Amino acid sequence: MSSLAARLKAETADMHRQAERGRFMAALLRGEVDRVGYCTYLRSLHVLYGALEPALVRHGAHPLIQPVLDPALARGDALAADLCTLHGESWADELAPQPAALRYAERLERVSGANPGRLLAHAYVRYLGDLSGGQVLRRIVAQAMGLPGGAGAPGTRFYWFGDAARTRELTLAFRSGLEAIDPDATQADEIVDEALGAFGLHQCLFEELSGVCGLAERPHAAAHTAAD
Repeated sequence: MSSLAARLKAETADMHRQAERGRFMAALLRGEVDRVGYCTYLRSLHVLYGALEPALVRHGAHPLIQPVLDPALARGDALAADLCTLHGESWADELAPQPAALRYAERLERVSGANPGRLLAHAYVRYLGDLSGGQVLRRIVAQAMGLPGGAGAPGTRFYWFGDAARTRELTLAFRSGLEAIDPDATQADEIVDEALGAFGLHQCLFEELSGVCGLAERPHAAAHTAAD
């Protein structure tokens, strides 16, 4: 039987690709999202992490969460610092999160209350993406926003986990923790299902952000699948 890590990678691959190839992420990777659109993105992520990270801490002793829980991965404070740099200290009052981000936060709250083991799926989707693709985005965002490109520079702290060795260490630790988890068949199915839903929720958020940024549909863009 495949490990949970192997199942997550294989069974979410298609939706992962769809999320990455949508209009908003494609524009972000090309350095074409302006500061207003980018701050709207960070504001929405702040809502998402504001629901996810306290829930992970609350359920930190859960056997499906404890192996991957690491305070060094937390992104909430870094997002707040970037928003202060890029928008100003009143960002929380002046920037509204996207409706899809609020729905995502509601989903996290429901999962936390009803079946906290499913939070593992959201940690998997977010943190491994931040640790890998985020390192590419750090350089792109710095150039597009006219920010210093150095290590942990203001405005790109969301992507900064430390130098390359530290980032790799955190990535390997998360993957090792994931491999150490041995859920039963029902739990594994639930986590994979939740991960698929997480990618669907991200696609909904990215589609809303595409509208905010006025991004035109491209012929090759993948259609998104909304998750409940």
